[in-house]
Amino acid sequence: MRKDIEFEGFDGTTLRGWWYAPSSASPAIAMAHGFSAVKEMALDDYAERLHAAGFGVLVYDHRNFGASDGEPRQEIDPWGQVWDFRRALDWLEGRADVDSGRLGLWGSSFSGGEAIIVAACDERVRAVVANVPLAGFPGVEYADTSVEFAAIRDWVLADPNALDRGQESVVGPFAVVAEPGNELTPHLPQPESAEWFLRYGAKPDSTWRNRITLRNAFAGNPRFDPGLCVAHVSPTPLLMVVASEDRVAAAEVAFDAFARAGEPKALETITGHHFVPYDGAGFEAASRAACDFFASRLG
Repeated sequence: MRKDIEFEGFDGTTLRGWWYAPSSASPAIAMAHGFSAVKEMALDDYAERLHAAGFGVLVYDHRNFGASDGEPRQEIDPWGQVWDFRRALDWLEGRADVDSGRLGLWGSSFSGGEAIIVAACDERVRAVVANVPLAGFPGVEYADTSVEFAAIRDWVLADPNALDRGQESVVGPFAVVAEPGNELTPHLPQPESAEWFLRYGAKPDSTWRNRITLRNAFAGNPRFDPGLCVAHVSPTPLLMVVASEDRVAAAEVAFDAFARAGEPKALETITGHHFVPYDGAGFEAASRAACDFFASRLG
């Protein structure tokens, strides 16, 4: 059903993942995981559902994580991940078994925010699913985002290798979640975060590690903030899947972001915390909503 693939990230870094090939020239979706997670942590489940619904699906690990190359290991580089999402679209565009006019993005949690940014900036994206996304930050005023979004769009669409990134800050190391024996401060202190990461990260085929550094994650110019972009995704169709009790990507922020998004848009609300959409009934509801949405917009 799937085969291992690799492609070049924005600076030539080799990114590795899986390709679920369609039966003919079909719509296709690029998928990447959230904050420090690797593709073996439930993305195969989502990809299999989307593939069964008729889509080609590219799933890959972010630079510095999992099977992908990149140094320093375990470093989250938000803008690098955004530019790599665009390289994933390049890879899909170049395939004879893909209809390059029907490309979608699926991102979850941190990468859900990245998918929002890319969809707002890159017209090749014809539909985007943001699964329990980082859709902004509490306490930020998003009434008029046009100037800041224009700066983000120029940054995203520029040649990243020609940009000056020399003033970026690196913070950490942190633990991703609290774990006995790990003395680093956890970046995600919620008990549900520890339960999910330690359970899924312990799978035999997982390469997840409970350690990160952050490169220019929440500061800089332009500022990495999906909340500045969500109102500019339109006219690209947007589906947001929001967990009602989300404390990781705050539910109230996500609901507010959805209210500011333009049409066409759709909302799927899942009862429970941030990690509910990764298995059980929450996964069934979120994956069905994604399949139905992509089928209606890319089919």
